[in-house]
Amino acid sequence: MSKALIVYGSTTGNTETVAGHVGATLHKAGWETTIKSAADVSAAGLAKGYDLVLLGCSTWGDEDIELQDDFVPLFDDLDQAGLSGVKVAVFGCGDSGYTHFCGAVDAIEEKAETLGALVVAGSLKIDGDPDKNEVVAWAQTVADHA
Repeated sequence: MSKALIVYGSTTGNTETVAGHVGATLHKAGWETTIKSAADVSAAGLAKGYDLVLLGCSTWGDEDIELQDDFVPLFDDLDQAGLSGVKVAVFGCGDSGYTHFCGAVDAIEEKAETLGALVVAGSLKIDGDPDKNEVVAWAQTVADHA
C-alpha cells in the first residue's frame, strides 16, 4: 500500500478540516495516510518512507506573505525534509480580501519544486470556509496522479 503524509498548519481550524477531508479521500482511494500538525513535526527526514507528501498552510497578511505560525519552522527548514524525487501536493486556506491570497501555498509549492519535489497536481487554494466537495475532488485528482 502506498503511504501519504499530510502536514498542515492551521490557526482557525479550516486548514485542519481540509487535511482531514484529504486524508479520508486518499484512504478511500487505497492510500495509507498519516496526518500531522506542523507543530508536531520537524523537517529533518520528514518525507522518508512516504510516497506522497501533502503540505497545507493558511495564509494571512497584506504587506508580506504570512505563513501560519506553526508552519514557519517547517518551511524554513524544508531543505532538510528529503523532498527530492518525492511526489508533493500543496493546499491552503486564506481570505481573498488580503493582497497575497493563499500566497503561502505558492511559496511552499515553489520551494518544494526547487528542492526537486514532483508536484503531482495543481495546488488547492480555498477562500474562507472549505467546501468539502471541492476538497474531495482535488484530493481524488491528487490520488489519481500520484
